[in-house]
Amino acid sequence: MSGEEEVVPMRSSNPVFSNSEGFNSHGGQGQGYGQQQYGRQQYGQTNAPQTGYGQGSDPSQWQYPTSQTLEERMTIDSVVMRTATTLAVVVISAALTWAVMPDEYLGMAWMIGAFGGLGMAFAVSFMRKVSPVLVLAYAALEGLFLGAISEVYHDIADGAVTGAVLGTVAAFAATLAAYKFFNIQVTDKFRKYVTIAAFGFFAVLMLDFVLALFGNAMGFGGLGPLGLITSFVGLGLGIFMLILDFDMVEQGVAAGLPEQESWRAAFGLTVTLIWIYINLLRIFAILSSDG
Repeated sequence: MSGEEEVVPMRSSNPVFSNSEGFNSHGGQGQGYGQQQYGRQQYGQTNAPQTGYGQGSDPSQWQYPTSQTLEERMTIDSVVMRTATTLAVVVISAALTWAVMPDEYLGMAWMIGAFGGLGMAFAVSFMRKVSPVLVLAYAALEGLFLGAISEVYHDIADGAVTGAVLGTVAAFAATLAAYKFFNIQVTDKFRKYVTIAAFGFFAVLMLDFVLALFGNAMGFGGLGPLGLITSFVGLGLGIFMLILDFDMVEQGVAAGLPEQESWRAAFGLTVTLIWIYINLLRIFAILSSDG
């Protein structure tokens, strides 16, 4: 966020937003979607030569807004709608997987959803122009993964899924409230450190997964004490990632990005919420099994 006196460049370390020219413009002065495109110079009330609407001007010389100028812009409402749509696909896909998928195929569903969703996430993250179809495909694959893994964890600890769902909603609401009411400042260093930590955390889990295939897991992804510590660390990172998401949405709206970029924002929020849910699911499962 920035004060009224100073314009802060919108350079993001978040891979979801870093390949979008709009999210990385210089807040309000970007060449693509900044204030120069939508500002007073376009519809000035006193600058008759530019707007063509001054008193006594020749109607044949009037300049009318172009289709680019009239393009719908990203708003908080559009982000909410796209995020709700994406999460609805995740929930429906997860519910169908849980209800329909035979137990003997849960492992296959887990693998297809996890690695298919991961591949789709990288594809969306590195696209300069976001594709709503790919965002929804990612949501469907992640729903497949979440439905399978949730059923497995439900068998391990009854109530873990309910606790994780409620905890995810609470974490989102509490983080949003803290972000707004305490006026949390997101700096470039904060973005950098959170992104590095998130990639490092993910790399450790992937290494542990590969080692587990050969029977040499370190326990970071397990259900023991180390797995519990790892899950709490992952939950904390998820909260910080939410703050980054809120900040980038706020900056995107302020910069007047096109409405389609709402899908990129929805994708980023969905990725983070899934991250938080998985870590909470593991925390509740481990604590329940220990009890």
